[in-house]
Order: sequence, then C-alpha cells, then structure tokens
Amino acid sequence: MVTLTDEQRMLVDVLDDIAREEFADDAFTHDGFPWENVRTLAEHDLWAVNLGEEWGGGGLSEFAAVLAIETVGAVCPETANALYGQTMVAPRAVEMFGSEALKQEYLPPVCAGESAIAIGISEPGAGSDAGAMETTVTETDDGLRLSGEKIWLSYVPASDAVVVWARFPDGNLGTVLVDLDAPGVDVHEHYTNMAGHTQTHLFFEDVAVPEEQVLVRGKQALKEQLKALNWERVGSAAYAMSMARCALEHAIDYAGDREQFGQPIGEFQGLRWEVADAVKEYTAARALTHEAAANTRGGGDVPAHPDRLRASIAKFHASDTAESVVSDCLQVFGATGYQQGHPLEFLHRLARGRPIAAGTNEIMRENIADEVFDGGGLPSLE
Repeated sequence: MVTLTDEQRMLVDVLDDIAREEFADDAFTHDGFPWENVRTLAEHDLWAVNLGEEWGGGGLSEFAAVLAIETVGAVCPETANALYGQTMVAPRAVEMFGSEALKQEYLPPVCAGESAIAIGISEPGAGSDAGAMETTVTETDDGLRLSGEKIWLSYVPASDAVVVWARFPDGNLGTVLVDLDAPGVDVHEHYTNMAGHTQTHLFFEDVAVPEEQVLVRGKQALKEQLKALNWERVGSAAYAMSMARCALEHAIDYAGDREQFGQPIGEFQGLRWEVADAVKEYTAARALTHEAAANTRGGGDVPAHPDRLRASIAKFHASDTAESVVSDCLQVFGATGYQQGHPLEFLHRLARGRPIAAGTNEIMRENIADEVFDGGGLPSLE
C-alpha cells in the first residue's frame, strides 16, 4: 500500500467529514447528476482536485483524485461517479491535449461545478474494437466536419460539450471537442441502464469543428489518447473499490445490530469469515489502484500517465472485487438487502457495470497478457 503524505491524509479526512455530514442522508436517492453535492465540493475547492489551479482546480495529483473518489464513494457512490467522470475522463483529456485557449474556455466552468464534459468512444458497431469506428472527421473547403454516431455516453444531460473519438482523413484516430448545442449534433435517444443512470445515443451530421477544437490527430494520436484512457481505468478502479467499501461499511454495521438465535449475526463465524474474505479482496484492490496511480510515466512534453500494465491490473481486479464484495455484503442483509430501494440492492446493480465500462475486463486481460508476453514483462520490483 502506498503510504499517504500528511497532505493526502488531510484531504481524505476533510472529504470524509464533508461526505458523512453533507451527502449521507441523500445517498442512493439521486436522480441524475448530483449537482448539489458537486457544488458543495466545489465551494470547498475539493471538486476538480487534480485539474490545474489556473483553471480553478486544486492543482493536486491524479493520486489525490483517486483518494477523493474512493473517500466520497464510501458514502455516496453517485457523487463518486460524477467525480470519476469529471476528474479522470473527458476534462482530464482536455487538460492533457487541449490548447491553452480551449482549456481556458472549457475547464473553469467544470472546476467551478457549473458544467460537465462527456466523452464519446463507443459506437453501435465499435465497442472494444476501436479500430471499427466509423465516425469521421473530413476536411472541406469550409474546414473540418464531423459525421457519425456515438452510443452509451454518460453525463450528456449534465454536459455542455463532448470529447469525440473519430477517424481523420489520414486514417488515424483522433479526438475533437464538440459543443452539444452545435448545429448538426442530435441527441437521438436516452437510455436507462441497469443502475438507473442515463446513457445517450448521439448523432453528428456535418458538424463544423474549428481547428482549435481538435485535441489530438496524426500517427501518434491513438497512443496519446490511450495514455488518457489509462487514467480513466485507474479512476474506474477507484470508483469500483469505493462501492466495495460502501457495501462493507453497511454490512458490518448491520451485522453488529441484527440478532438471530439470541446473538448479533456478526458473532457467527461463517459470516465473520465471509466479511474477512471481502475485506481482503477490497484491501488488495485498493493497493493495486494506489500503486497504479502513484507510478506514472512521462512528464514535460509528455503528460504524466500510469503505465498500461498497472492500470489494466487495477481496473480488472477492482471491477471483479466490487461485484463479489457487494454480492457478499448483500447476503449479510438477506431478504432486506434484496428489496428495491435498499443501498445494497442499488450497489449490486451499480457494481455490475464496472467490468464493462472503461474497457471490458476481457480487454484488460488482453492488455495484461500483451505487456507480459510482448512488452516489458512482469511489473518492476522497484
């Protein structure tokens, strides 16, 4: 486990206090983006903790963002979901690759808790297979134009813009930042997923894209974008382990209060060992996530990013752990936890998405195998 600095411990303590005092009562009741909680964190300068101070962010590391996600998520998973999306995904890509003018326009509202940015990668025919993307950017006499479609986007109803992956005329994949109210952008349909979250199907028809809205393009574009995706994977791992901790806290409290056969059920060895196994898995997931976030490459002209192997291991293990730990904790509650509206019932539905989102766990297995057999081998012992 990575040893926290005094500053990081203070961050965790402050976030934990705010979450338990401000977010606990309304946890598991949010319908959509939890704007009130977002603004509360922004008022305390604890929302965009890892984005630059020049944009209104906290200027801390991505490791600090991981700590924020896991700490808040232990109390309110919906707020952790928003934190994950707006610190480790689209806004992070804008800061990594956008021009100074682009960052100045789009990041301050995000840091202030007034706006959000979505990301569009998947298409009906291109999920894990990014090479099958058909959304294209073409060059015309009037400049760049974007056409195609994206599906399963999160945060669209709360967002003002979207980072779109697309194929450029040279055949390489790149990304552009598009305003959701731009002419030619059509919100085709909203879906409700298993966790009750809104996901959106977008169409783009000949959307004008100013050159300054291009984040990355060219032969090295895909490699640059994948660096940003490594942060998304680490953020997904932090979000997953926050669910596991949230479930454990609820289950341990319940096991101390619920009595059967004349004693609290937390005194029965069978249940105690089941919880012990869950704590073991959660602690391992946390250690792997912290290691991935703390060990970055790059710097200077190359934005610092986690390595592919550690990010994939963390995301893979934390996703599986969230599912198994939440399921075991629901079992502690019995029929009570199986009822709609119960925190464990919601967490069970929420956790099921983690092995799918931010790269399926099948793709994480492939990433790990590629790195071990064709890359640098096992993780360094340093």
